[in-house]
Amino acid sequence: MVWALGLAAAVLVLAGIAGFLWVNRLFEAPEATRVASLAVELGATRVMTVFAHPDDEQLANGLITSAKAGGAYVAQVTATRGEAGTQVPVVARQRDLGIIRHAEVLKNGFALGIDEQEVWDYPDGGVPEVPMEELVGRVAEAMTRYRPDLVVTFWPASGATGHKDHMRMGLVAEQAIARLRAGVGDYRGPRHIAYALTPPRAMARLAGETGRFVVENQPAPTHAVPGNTASKLKGWEIHASQGDYVRRAYGVPARLLYLVWDKEFYALRNAADIGKED
Repeated sequence: MVWALGLAAAVLVLAGIAGFLWVNRLFEAPEATRVASLAVELGATRVMTVFAHPDDEQLANGLITSAKAGGAYVAQVTATRGEAGTQVPVVARQRDLGIIRHAEVLKNGFALGIDEQEVWDYPDGGVPEVPMEELVGRVAEAMTRYRPDLVVTFWPASGATGHKDHMRMGLVAEQAIARLRAGVGDYRGPRHIAYALTPPRAMARLAGETGRFVVENQPAPTHAVPGNTASKLKGWEIHASQGDYVRRAYGVPARLLYLVWDKEFYALRNAADIGKED
């Protein structure tokens, strides 16, 4: 009997290990070049992120913190205050959520070491309805002030998660770069643009119809950087109104998910290619 119980326990352990390895492979992208810091790899000394919502920067903790460790200046633009989000858990009156999330992203940005942050007040969930000319002009103006040589944003056709606000801000960033490159000032835009991607294998297998949409409409990742799990976990504590988002979205606690999702994936593009036919 003891022998049988021991064998059963061993089988369960082996099955658990096999399951973990299978899931872990879903969060890998062998085609991506692994680098300790994308900013350092590119020689980028000024980085600017262009995102849609408070907590979007959680996709780029590793890139941001490794850029800061390498001595780069980092600026961040967040287009909305996230006032239409769902609180998980509820921490405030819903009518105050925009104020709360505005403060959360500023606090998390400080924890990440971001040098300058702007949180705009475009409607959460309504960014695609804002005139494109207004958005492009405002982002181009911010780029001119911060003068990044690397811009980080979303792939316009997929938005990392399929969110229309993400998709629009990615397109806005591209068009702002194209405008600067065609301009006459002394700053002609960044040298590179990096698109934050979600793990393609995991999205295809675990995220249902939305995951399939994302994978079908995003490029293959070109680079992977360490995800800085400790920073991400701290970030979800700071984003208290979204503190249980990972569990709600993925069905597992953040601490467990980041055991396998321990890298960030990016598609890197030369800014000179923006606007050209693929």
